[in-house]
Amino acid sequence: MGRYVIRRLLQMIPVFFGTTLLIFLMVNVMGDPIAGLCGDRQCDPATAAQLRTEFGLDKPVWQQYATYMGNIFTGDFGTAFNGQKVTELMGTAFPITIRLTVIAIVFEIVIGISLGVVTGLRRGRPVDTVVLILTLVVIAVPTFVTGLLLQLLLGVQWGVIKPSVSPEAPFDELLVPGLVLASVSLAYVTRLTRTSIAENSRADYVRTAVAKGLPRRRVVVRHLLRNSLIPVVTFIGTDVGALMGGAIVTERIFNIHGVGYQLYQGILRQNSQTVVGFVTVLVLVFLAANLIVDLLYAVLDPRIRYA
Repeated sequence: MGRYVIRRLLQMIPVFFGTTLLIFLMVNVMGDPIAGLCGDRQCDPATAAQLRTEFGLDKPVWQQYATYMGNIFTGDFGTAFNGQKVTELMGTAFPITIRLTVIAIVFEIVIGISLGVVTGLRRGRPVDTVVLILTLVVIAVPTFVTGLLLQLLLGVQWGVIKPSVSPEAPFDELLVPGLVLASVSLAYVTRLTRTSIAENSRADYVRTAVAKGLPRRRVVVRHLLRNSLIPVVTFIGTDVGALMGGAIVTERIFNIHGVGYQLYQGILRQNSQTVVGFVTVLVLVFLAANLIVDLLYAVLDPRIRYA
């Protein structure tokens, strides 16, 4: 196991550098960030040259990337064009988005897996048909439509929640935004769990457990569910990074000043330091989540061993 973890960590190094290089290049060809600093009017040549020198934009792109990566390893993610440190923006944005993501993941695990188990064990029955139709509707409806609808009904019409989340973003105010963020993934988890349960319920090891006279609850939880969760865990693990990076729409609807909000502002203002810094951390989160998922395989299925 230890050698496998070390090998995976070494494999992450070129993936990390390749991904960050690609992101850095994409951000730097989006447009002229200096033009965004001057507002609607065009910067005069002297001011533009001074700003380029101040932010290091007058150097070749490869040199900018080398300088940026060197600064990252010292904990310096650069300075936004408004003079604020990117690490300060991260310190306020990431805790909020992490809370939002945790709520979304909990909804996926609790509701998605529960519905998947129920429908997988009752395949072809009315409850299975109803859940399949509902999940298909959730997948088909865009997230911004779901978010705006819940905001209008629960926040404006019925007054159950605040239409706009407060700057502190406590857990109770993030429940509905977390449900909106998790809605599509929750539907996929439900359908994936259902399919996996239905397929594995016909496996030989399940028939053997039933033939031994084991209680139905033990057969489902100890044997059927553990093996059926492997593809579900894979999806949820890769979904962690996607939820954190894809929270732009949800955070905009509910006025949540998290990672999505900062990324939106960075893209809108062509603030390359902010965008690259936040995406770099998201890449690290995605790589760590994938490693954890691979290690969980051995927990779910004892037959899996890592050399």
